Amino acid sequence: MTALFVGSFACMAFGGELSENTRIESQQLGYALQYRTYTPAGIRPDRRYPVLLVTDGPWYIAQGNMVDTLDAMINAGTIPPVFVVFVDNRDPDDLAQNRRTDEFMCKVAYVNFYTAELLPALYRQYPISPRREDTSILGLSFGGLNSACFGALASSRFGGIGMHSPASDRHIEAMLPLYRDGDQEPLNVFISAGTRRDNLQAARKLAAALEQDGHEVTFEINRGGTHDWDNWRDLLDEALVTLLGPGQAPAP
Repeated sequence: MTALFVGSFACMAFGGELSENTRIESQQLGYALQYRTYTPAGIRPDRRYPVLLVTDGPWYIAQGNMVDTLDAMINAGTIPPVFVVFVDNRDPDDLAQNRRTDEFMCKVAYVNFYTAELLPALYRQYPISPRREDTSILGLSFGGLNSACFGALASSRFGGIGMHSPASDRHIEAMLPLYRDGDQEPLNVFISAGTRRDNLQAARKLAAALEQDGHEVTFEINRGGTHDWDNWRDLLDEALVTLLGPGQAPAP
């Protein structure tokens, strides 16, 4: 990002800017991906800002209303200004092909794509902090399992992991040995689940295991929530506050 481009956002008072798709050719994965970046309003080029990476990005935008939620929470001082990267797991040349079921199952090459390719590209383009404490990832269902995988495999780069309705008991059981056999740095964890036709049992098990492992866990239960966007959208603000911390309240 040029200095002129960064400066143009400093004049914006309330609404962040959502970019068009950016294509990236991954050597780690051997194929192309695309992503969109939310830039908060009023950023300063002499500061470095936290970054949240979101898998299933197009759905968090369209069905999760996440851009409006970010604008509202940043303006209210509920969360700090943050860059949010909405990663599209579909083939950019054929959107009918979604690779999430392959990428999200603790695939090392997918983790390496973020740490060795995506994050460095973002650091070059935006005023984003490289500190692990300022770097988080959020996902839903299998994407929630993916966040847990990132915590297990890349805690040196990711300090926060967020999970809406993470996967199933079978997937959690297959992933947990990565924590038992690894040596992760302390993680800030958000996990949520609904009480009706959702992955509540799996979410409880994962929350208990991570808490026993010494990580800071926030576990939210949505009474009556099911495995759908009405549930995840309701708990988006809790996830953002947990992962990003409080912002600065606007002056009266």
